[in-house]
Amino acid sequence: MIRWSAALNQAGITDPELRRSYDAQRRLVRRNRREEFLAVRLLLPARIHPAVIAAVAFMDETDRRIDSGDIPARQDALRTWDRQAREALAGGPTENETLRALADTARRHPVLGVQVRHFLDGAPVEATWSGFATEADFQDYVDRYSLPALMLTASLIGPEPDTEPYERFLHGCRRLIEAMQRTDFLADLAEDVRQGRVGIPKDALERHGLDVDRLRDMPQECAPALAHLVDEQAARADAVLSECRRLPELVAPPYRPFLGTLISVQILRLDAVKRHRATLLRTGASPATSAALRLLWRGYRTK
Repeated sequence: MIRWSAALNQAGITDPELRRSYDAQRRLVRRNRREEFLAVRLLLPARIHPAVIAAVAFMDETDRRIDSGDIPARQDALRTWDRQAREALAGGPTENETLRALADTARRHPVLGVQVRHFLDGAPVEATWSGFATEADFQDYVDRYSLPALMLTASLIGPEPDTEPYERFLHGCRRLIEAMQRTDFLADLAEDVRQGRVGIPKDALERHGLDVDRLRDMPQECAPALAHLVDEQAARADAVLSECRRLPELVAPPYRPFLGTLISVQILRLDAVKRHRATLLRTGASPATSAALRLLWRGYRTK
């Protein structure tokens, strides 16, 4: 793995203050997203490492600010963060290291600035989220928030915008993030139930005689119905993931191992959900670390 300082050099980041800001984002992403951090550092060209890390750190910081508290507090936090981010992107001074690194990355990669605006425009959906009534509501959430979140990083490795390859790439990313988001909501079901808001649409729960209260108060009794519900939701994710297998072909060769490994990791995560289908409320679901590391190593060997 190339040294971080060398990656900053390859990206042309020489200002000491900026390097400290990027260093801070590296520490945050390494702590909060260990496997994703390793994938970036092992599988992407070094010159793009700082940009991807800055984008991920900004996405995580946005989520952190607007994902807890009551809805008015989350909306207030978003308004403040939105203003600060847009001022930083416009060239204004900022003491926030996440925004300093983001603004510098957007200056070097203008496509990111466009994607940040899309992401912030969709963020009110997350700030007011308390669950979905229907599958259509879930799909709207993916369109307005999940896809712009993914494109913060995907745009840095994808084809040039406003081209036919980019439109196919965007469509593939939309399918990928739908599967990722559905898998996340299944894997996080136990935690979400405790918080009183789940990512499985209410109408899907009701088809299986379930609701949040029953899942929280009677997890053992719900296990058979939950298994059928997970089967249904996992089948939807499986069908969408199968459409993403050729997505790496749409990016330049240096980026293909990273994107291919990302898809393989999602398949691994979905398989873990299926294995724990009846016990998600007790055990959660995540793939073995060793299995994820094997995928990273396989991707590294194909570089």
